[in-house]
Amino acid sequence: MLDLTALADEHLAAARTAPHGRSAHLVMHDGVLRQTVIALTSGTSLDEHNAPPAASLQVLRGRVSLTAAGRAEELRAGTLRMIPKERHGLTALEDAVVLLTAVND
Repeated sequence: MLDLTALADEHLAAARTAPHGRSAHLVMHDGVLRQTVIALTSGTSLDEHNAPPAASLQVLRGRVSLTAAGRAEELRAGTLRMIPKERHGLTALEDAVVLLTAVND
């Protein structure tokens, strides 16, 4: 069993001391399923990248902006959102931690 609160605390602390402002940890890998905790300091981005076949993003702490196809959507702590099936990016609007769930072929 995983304690997401403890993982969020740990990786947010690591992101705050990392030169690139982020920390990530693969918490579950079972066949095609992957879940990753990602911590980003305010203003840190994950550049635009291709989407996996299926994915969701759950915001555990803070606020982020999910961008895709020229649109931006603000997501707050407690939000769960499907990731668009197109190139997308993520920017922390304040220190934030997310849980990315992805299914890869």
